[in-house]
Amino acid sequence: MKVLVTGTSGQLGHDVMLELKSRGIDAIGADRKGGENPEFKTAILDITDKDNVEKLLNDYHPDAVIHCAAWTNVDGAEDPANQPAVKKVNVEGTENLAKACKEIGAKMIYISTDYVFDGQGEKPWTPDDKNYAPLNVYGQSKLDGELAVANTLDKYFIVRIAWVFGKNGKNFVKTMLGVGKTHTEVRVVNDQIGTPTYTPDLARLLVDMILSDKYGYYHATNEGGFISWADFTKEIFKQAGIDSKVIPVTTAEYGASVAARPFNSRLDKSKLKEAGFTPLPTWQDALSRYLKALKEDGEA
Repeated sequence: MKVLVTGTSGQLGHDVMLELKSRGIDAIGADRKGGENPEFKTAILDITDKDNVEKLLNDYHPDAVIHCAAWTNVDGAEDPANQPAVKKVNVEGTENLAKACKEIGAKMIYISTDYVFDGQGEKPWTPDDKNYAPLNVYGQSKLDGELAVANTLDKYFIVRIAWVFGKNGKNFVKTMLGVGKTHTEVRVVNDQIGTPTYTPDLARLLVDMILSDKYGYYHATNEGGFISWADFTKEIFKQAGIDSKVIPVTTAEYGASVAARPFNSRLDKSKLKEAGFTPLPTWQDALSRYLKALKEDGEA
């Protein structure tokens, strides 16, 4: 099998490439930054350039594409000046890839988000829920990307994730580690509920998926229960041995976000087991492994 992965300068794309390499699967990492990478093969790819997409997929002719590239600056997406670029990347770029996959008969995984829902209530969202109502521009763009894939291909996986953290990039855990070491108290929201997703664990699942034909919509975060960002921060400090005190506050009290955030990011992952996939480990275990990896690299 040959696999092409987009967005390999980001947390998830990078770890997907490492997972493919560990299994001996022929893969190429495609990114608009391009450049040499000592860990895996790379190619320059601008997903918003239809001709560039078609040429790379026709030249490399992968059996599958794992699409991790995206505009992910949620607050930045609210700026009217950025919105054409958000649409171009998350919607048009995704459609370009889906159409090129269809042309060569490749299957595709599209990484989406809990932000496609309105984030209300307390009931976990199921993969096949259709009552979409994104609260912000980013969420709408990811929903439109989902639809571009589903309306173009038959052989696709749409995988919604939440609260992502990994070694290759910025994330909530790294931010809290930095803040906790310089502040005696940290204010963190406690009314947004979800579950973290560790990129090496997710990468393993995505490769399992691409080797199968169990197509459809899925939700994938780590196991371990639903928590608030404040709960997550407390566990980060506990495991990292940081004495800073966590002050739980409401989203309204915190008041720093430009884009509206969902209160309910609970994702029902039972479909993974039903399809025969191995669920991700607990987020507590994932956090422990992540902190250990950061320490080994001198980052924690």
